[in-house]
Amino acid sequence: MINIVLYCPEIPQNTGNISRTCAVTGARLHIIKPIGFEISDRTLKRAGLDYWSELDVTYYENYEEFLRQNENAELYFFSSHAKKSFAEVTYPDDVYLVFGRESVGLPRELVEANMERALRIPMRKTLRCLNLSNSVAIAVYEALRQQNFCGLE
Repeated sequence: MINIVLYCPEIPQNTGNISRTCAVTGARLHIIKPIGFEISDRTLKRAGLDYWSELDVTYYENYEEFLRQNENAELYFFSSHAKKSFAEVTYPDDVYLVFGRESVGLPRELVEANMERALRIPMRKTLRCLNLSNSVAIAVYEALRQQNFCGLE
């Protein structure tokens, strides 16, 4: 199973779009607090409204709780500071793709402590980053491609 982990997301529309991607692909969504909006926020629900009931989502009070509840998770950390491309990795069937805040990404110390599993999406050097929901979609579909889109039509 593909697991998407959002570390302290800030923008409800991005989380709504990501929830829709999770629902249509069968990926699980993990949201680590604090978050920058209320889950009941109408913009979040509007972005994924007709799919919200199809979503498998778990909330965590902090990163430590996430780690405790997912002890054996194979984590991959997406960051513009990583050296390795997301396309260079063979993802396990039960993978956790971890993404940071829209404004600052994942904490630098978290990426540096996990550099062997830190991944980047190639882009022009002069620009900072892609939109979070686009980055998640790119990563999810690469993992799905490697699994021959199992369970999807």
